[in-house]
Formats: sequence, structure tokens, C-alpha cells
Amino acid sequence: MPDDALAGIADLDLNRVRRRGYPEAIYCEGKTAEQVGLIAAEIARHREITTLFTRAGAAHAAAVLAHLPDARYDTTARLLAWPPEPPAPTGRPVVVVAAGTSDLPVAQEAALTARYLGREVELIVDVGVAGLHRILARLDTLRGAGALVVAAGMDGALPSVVGGLVQAPVIALPTSVGYGASFGGIAALLAMLNSCSPGVSVVNIDNGYGAGYLAAQITAPT
Repeated sequence: MPDDALAGIADLDLNRVRRRGYPEAIYCEGKTAEQVGLIAAEIARHREITTLFTRAGAAHAAAVLAHLPDARYDTTARLLAWPPEPPAPTGRPVVVVAAGTSDLPVAQEAALTARYLGREVELIVDVGVAGLHRILARLDTLRGAGALVVAAGMDGALPSVVGGLVQAPVIALPTSVGYGASFGGIAALLAMLNSCSPGVSVVNIDNGYGAGYLAAQITAPT
């Protein structure tokens, strides 16, 4: 049952980490700063539980920091993490690739999610298909990953390229970056769903959290 202060707002799943191995995340977009603040106040009573606040704007961040002043806020990813220090990494490493700098907010959300779920993460930025020499120069890093997240907008071609170069699973992350006919990421999404490279899976447009979560699951220690 929800706490009285959260009645009609939220019912926190505080046992999710025991049930699924990873804690609940709070999606802030669509919630008011007051609602997010009330949720943060409840989480402050359970400080041992790692919590991520995703899609958090400045007002959301201020509301969280009022109750969890040591939480880390990454303005690029719009993500808050509590506690501020991630756990010691276990399992196999995750590599997150952003085709362009414009894809960085979504890629950073994926990278931080995987890191706070306990993986070592390396982020590679601005290696899109307009200059293939850039991704080829990082083959050793790509091939050392247990899973890769590849974020791209526009034509969405980079995950297929990476999928043809590595053995590990590739999580394609379409972003809403691009001009008119990219249709807010739909063009990239459809291109990734039609990838010719086997071993490429696809998450929803701009879903950096989902991509990072899946990468952490794939690379978890056995």
C-alpha cells in the first residue's frame, strides 16, 4: 500500500530489487515537481535502495535534491542517481556509442543507467556513418564489450554497421534527432528494426534508460 503522503500519486515498488535484481526507476516527465518531491521524500526513508530519476528537468531535480541533497544530477542525461556513487562494477563491460553529439543526451542516459546498475561503461561519441574511419578506429574497444548500446538518429544506420563488426549483442537505440523526414526518430526506428545484421535488438525512440537496463542484464555476472 502507498504511504499516506503518496496516496493518489504513486505506490513505490521498494521490493523490486529483491524480486528482479534491479531497483525501480522514477520517470519524471509528466509528473509535477511537487509529485516528484514527495516520491523523493519517501525514498529518503529507504536510503539503502539505489534509485534513478529519469527525464528530470531542472524543477524535478530541485525537488529531489531538497530531500536527497547528495544525489547526483547529470544535466545532459536529465538523470538523478541516488546514492551518488555507483556500485563497484561487476560482470562484463558495456560500451555505449553515440553516432553524433546530438545523440549524446540519450546515450548518456543509457551509459549512466548501466553504470548505476553495476557495470563498467565506456562511452564513445561522434562516430557516425558519415565518417566510417572513426568507428573502425575503435574496434578494440567495441570488441571488448559484453554488450553494446548504439544510439543514432537520422538514417539510424550505425547499429547495423557495429553489428557487423562485433560478436556481442547490439542494442539499437533510435533517437529523435534529424530533419523533417526523420519523423522524430521513426525513420531510425524502422531502419534498426530492419537491420540485416543478426544480433541487433531495438528499444523505443529515445529510451536510453531501457537500453542501459537491458545492457546491464545481458552483461550481469553468472
